[in-house]
Amino acid sequence: MRDSYGVSGEAAAFAAWRADGTRDTDPESPHWSSWVALIREITSRGVIVRRARIVSEPVTDYIRFEHAGTSVVIAAGESVRWLPRRRASGVALPGNDFWLVDGRAVRFNHFTGDGEATEPEYTEDPAVAKLCSDAFEVVWSLAVPHETYNV
Repeated sequence: MRDSYGVSGEAAAFAAWRADGTRDTDPESPHWSSWVALIREITSRGVIVRRARIVSEPVTDYIRFEHAGTSVVIAAGESVRWLPRRRASGVALPGNDFWLVDGRAVRFNHFTGDGEATEPEYTEDPAVAKLCSDAFEVVWSLAVPHETYNV
């Protein structure tokens, strides 16, 4: 749900993209290979993997960078949608980015003010999982598919 992240592992790729507009989209590259393998394995079992990104418009350079690499995760099996933040005002959202697994387990991703990842938080609290699930479904219904979202 952030408009920029400062994850040190992406710093070089982000700087290169800012310099010349190119993004590593090789699914076998060191940057992508483990994630692509995981998504392919999961989706081969019939699991649906959906990712929604809530973004301010006009989008930041970081979001343009994310958008430029999204084709890799889509080719691996993810479905991705983008929700302009102005359309999310009526959605009760959790305060942090999260992954919801099987509608019951939640991993909250925490970040510093500068966007560096810190310790994640895990819960299987049914009320928290329902909050996240309900919020995600509303976001998904309002969001624009990657293929038609222009940054």
